[in-house]
Amino acid sequence: MAAKKIISEEQKATAEEQIRALRKEIDYNTRDYSIDFLIQQFRENEFYIPDEYQRQYIWNNADKNRFVESILLGLPIPLMFFSDTEDGRCEIIDGAQRTQAMEEFMSGDLILSDLKKLTSLNGFSYKDIPAYFRKKFDKTNMRIIVLSDDTTLEIRQEIFNRINTTGREANPSEIRRGSFRGPFMDFLMECTKDDVFKDVCPISETMEKRYEQLELVIRFFAFLDHYQEFTHRVDSFLDGYIENTKSSFDKAAMKTEFDKMLQFVKTYFPYGFAKSERAKSTPRVRFEAISVGVALALREKPDLVPVSMDWLNSDDFKRHTTTHASNSPARVSGRILYVKEQLLRGAV
Repeated sequence: MAAKKIISEEQKATAEEQIRALRKEIDYNTRDYSIDFLIQQFRENEFYIPDEYQRQYIWNNADKNRFVESILLGLPIPLMFFSDTEDGRCEIIDGAQRTQAMEEFMSGDLILSDLKKLTSLNGFSYKDIPAYFRKKFDKTNMRIIVLSDDTTLEIRQEIFNRINTTGREANPSEIRRGSFRGPFMDFLMECTKDDVFKDVCPISETMEKRYEQLELVIRFFAFLDHYQEFTHRVDSFLDGYIENTKSSFDKAAMKTEFDKMLQFVKTYFPYGFAKSERAKSTPRVRFEAISVGVALALREKPDLVPVSMDWLNSDDFKRHTTTHASNSPARVSGRILYVKEQLLRGAV
């Protein structure tokens, strides 16, 4: 155990000053909203989910049913986080999925099923619930922490980030989407919507809702110029890349290189980034190897025409793109450079 550091009175004074200053930046109050009022405001767009925080509706029927059952049972519901805005509305920072589940149930679009405790309600819609308990549902209060409209964007993003890194629900791509707002994130999201990208890079519906395309696009740009600087932790590497790039980037140049890489893959790779014609997903390590390897090869030879693509079925390529130790620096560099070298070998 390391020896305890001796803290001077000056250090203590500095720490106290910093704590006081930062605490003043966070102004909030606690409000209780009945479910019927909350959903009415949500339907009228007075309580809304800003795109920057929207992790998309990823709850399945089991999640939604379990949550509604919890309310009907009278169980405590975790706090939600809203933020007042200058136009008088409220942003839903955390609680989007709960709000949407309640709205779906009250609209009659969610039929209760597979309830574990209230088994007699399986098959019931909202209108089928006995009137007394339906009213109890409507008048159940949701406790909301509401940030004042003076709270800075940076603080709201910090709260979003901290909320979604203390639980299990949000993955790193979802957190980045909500945490790194601005032109650079807008550009990255624009790339995920590219028609060629969607064509050559199959993603399952579940992973698409969790911003897997965004994860792949960020990996492409981050590894393209910085793969030699990668040490081990992918999440911190990608976060650092965004932080260092977001204030100064050449959108036109990056988009051009991205497009050229995609077009090359579409032309010369039989299944794009996928392993086979019927594949419904794209392995990350395979995407990294191909996308970055292709882009690096095109930097050296813009008019590249590969002599052979037989190496795609080789044991060497399979070894480079398996998941074992896939995030070690040697493996990252190895698979990227393997693709680059195979493309340039004997190319005309």
